[in-house]
Amino acid sequence: MKFYEIFKQKLNEAGYKLTTQRRVVFEVIGANEGKHFSPEEIYDIVKIDHPEIGLATVYRTLKLFEKIGIIYRLNFNDGCSRFEMSHLDDESHRHHHLVCIECGKILEVKIDSLQALESFVEKEYSFDIQNHTLKFYGLCSDCKKRRNKCKMETTES
Repeated sequence: MKFYEIFKQKLNEAGYKLTTQRRVVFEVIGANEGKHFSPEEIYDIVKIDHPEIGLATVYRTLKLFEKIGIIYRLNFNDGCSRFEMSHLDDESHRHHHLVCIECGKILEVKIDSLQALESFVEKEYSFDIQNHTLKFYGLCSDCKKRRNKCKMETTES
């Protein structure tokens, strides 16, 4: 089943109608998969073709989407909530992220190798894990290159 059909089904099952505003916000998030947009960034894209949709509507729509599992909120400790599409046709875990502490770039890690750790935690603590998130903080390749270049220039002086 396609994402859009699953999206409409989730709205319907939760008792909500598919409005133009909801469709537009969904399309913006879906068309920008892999990007981790703040509500304001989503609004900036939405208003290009739909200036009648306000920022408050975007916030309400995101809150609804999060509530019914269409998106989830991410916090990268930068003072801003960001949103990402849930994999609507896949009940597996969320993917992990690499966050550059210098430029703020966010990269996705598509593999999940934490099954052994999850099994240990579930057994040791009698805890039924439903999902997890993992964030690594460090320097992206661009920032590492910039730092190394600066170090070389400093030592040559």
